[in-house]
Order: sequence, then C-alpha cells, then structure tokens
Amino acid sequence: MSVQCDYSSNYESLIHSFESIQAIFAGDNHSIHKARNELKIIELDGISTVVKSFKVPHLLNRIVYTYFRKSKAYKSYHNALRLRELNISTPNPIAQIEFFESGLLGESFFIAEYFAYDFTIRTPLLEPLEDRESIFKAFAAYTYDLHQKGVWHLDYSPGNILIKRTDKGYLFSIVDINRMEFRPISPLEGCENFNKLWASDEELEIMGREYARLSGFNVAVTIAEMKKYNDANKRTKNFKKRLKNLLKGNFSTPA
Repeated sequence: MSVQCDYSSNYESLIHSFESIQAIFAGDNHSIHKARNELKIIELDGISTVVKSFKVPHLLNRIVYTYFRKSKAYKSYHNALRLRELNISTPNPIAQIEFFESGLLGESFFIAEYFAYDFTIRTPLLEPLEDRESIFKAFAAYTYDLHQKGVWHLDYSPGNILIKRTDKGYLFSIVDINRMEFRPISPLEGCENFNKLWASDEELEIMGREYARLSGFNVAVTIAEMKKYNDANKRTKNFKKRLKNLLKGNFSTPA
C-alpha cells in the first residue's frame, strides 16, 4: 500500500496522524454524518477537526480516479484552498490523504478544522426564526458574492451552507465542496443556484429581491427564474421518489 498526502505546512506536526488516519478514523466513534461518505469530529494533536472519509470507488472508478481524474478528497482540499484565496469562508483545510492498493485508489480522506456554526440554512427554511428574513437577505448577498468571484457550488443544498451569528450579522461557510466550478456567472444564470434549497415562493421572493438589487438585474425576472428552477428541482425529486416507491411496490404518493 502507498499513500499520497497534500497538507498545509502549518500542520506539518500532524504528519504522523495523516499517515495513520485510517486506523484513527476506524477507532473513533464521533460520527456526525454517515451515508455514502462519513464525517467524524476527531481531535488531532489538540486540534478539533472534521475528517471526511470517502467511500471506496468501484473498480472502474478506482482506475478513473487513479489515472484520469482527481479524487474527491483531492478536489475538496484544493477547492478549499482556492476559496480561501478568494476570501470565501470554508472550514480551514488541513490535508487530503489518498491510499493506493495494487496501484489503484482505495480509501481517501479530507481533513479540515472544525467550524463552530450555529445552524445551517435549513433551519430558517423550516423554523419560524424571528430574523429569518434578515438571514435570507444576507444569504442572497453571500450567494451574489460567490457568483461575482466566479464560484459555482454544484451541491449548494441546505445542509452544506453553515451559518454563524456574529456581531456584524451572519457568517456563511460552505462545505461539501468537491464538486465546484470556477468561471464567470451571469445574474441570470446565478438564479439557478438557489434551486436545491426547497424554499417556498415567499422565501425565494425575499432572496430574489435582494439578489436583483445587488446585481442590478430585473426583479421580476430574477424571482421568476428562481421559482422556475426551484419548481423543476422539486418535480425531479418527487418523480424519483415515486419511481423508487413503485419499484418497491409502494404506490403511495410522496408529499
């Protein structure tokens, strides 16, 4: 087995932890998310970190990620570095580690400092917070700033947008950043990036008015575009749910 590791020189003291991350991760029970990939909060040499373990790809993708494409761990780490260069908040990247077996990519990990956030954007979308309108306006402004800096987050969904209340308002920080694009983004195209929020029309109107105000784009068109993409995403998700239920023999209609 061989290992490939990229890390910041500020964390050179953690090199032994990087090399042993497979055993450290397996022996830790502080999991905060487990699905296709798993995240754990792990203290490394006194530093509170979040370690993301990516699922081992199937054989074809092991070949692809070894010879033709960068791994998800690699992209997570280097996208984080790029974001911080652009003065965009994301948990401070520490390292990415890839383990190779028989010459092919096996396990891979991305390590970042733990970011102490208060909630995700999902909370004001689901709960009647007193300042939810202010949060939505600030979120629209934050998203506009991302687009002005040429950042397109392909997984811009509620659980990936962290929020911390500060004396100056709200600090937004994005995670799950292995799928990103860096390119020019027009205000019209930017409306599509709100499509995974599962927001109501009223919530989109608040965001849309603020996004239009900052971009100088037509307010009515901005809101209409946001609703169009949001509705399309909901239809797609509901269709997939119905199809999944049909395949399981469950003929009930999803909400």
